[in-house]
Amino acid sequence: MAVLPKPKTPTRVDQLPPWKVLLHNDSVNEIGYVVETIIELVKVNPLQALVQTLEAHKSGIALLITTHRERAELLCEQFASKRLKVTTEPER
Repeated sequence: MAVLPKPKTPTRVDQLPPWKVLLHNDSVNEIGYVVETIIELVKVNPLQALVQTLEAHKSGIALLITTHRERAELLCEQFASKRLKVTTEPER
């Protein structure tokens, strides 16, 4: 009697390994533009976007969001299209 393989169940988004999306400071873009872009792309409230922008401005880098890899890479591309430097890395 043959044993049939167990069908694969799709992986849920909340079970995917987490990736960090990191905003890097630059000397080109104005703070207001960066805040507006974070609000638009990450969907956070204005105060949180301002805090993240100021953190990147002062320390050089700020964590924007932790999400799954596909969304992190999409956000990286979207920020690049707005002339902002964002990188991704796996959360350890």
